[in-house]
Amino acid sequence: MLKVHRDICGYCGCCVSVCPEGALELIDAYLSVEDNCTSCGVCAKVCPLGALEVIDEK
Repeated sequence: MLKVHRDICGYCGCCVSVCPEGALELIDAYLSVEDNCTSCGVCAKVCPLGALEVIDEK
């Protein structure tokens, strides 16, 4: 599961451009994560502010 730390996110769109599934969408300074997110972590790796975190749900 992908967690967006909205208090840190600068809404730059870097994550949106690298998502291989197209699961991230930036609309009016709000980042949404769609159901097709596979929690691959690519977006979290490119986030310059560290606002994205892949959480392992058990």
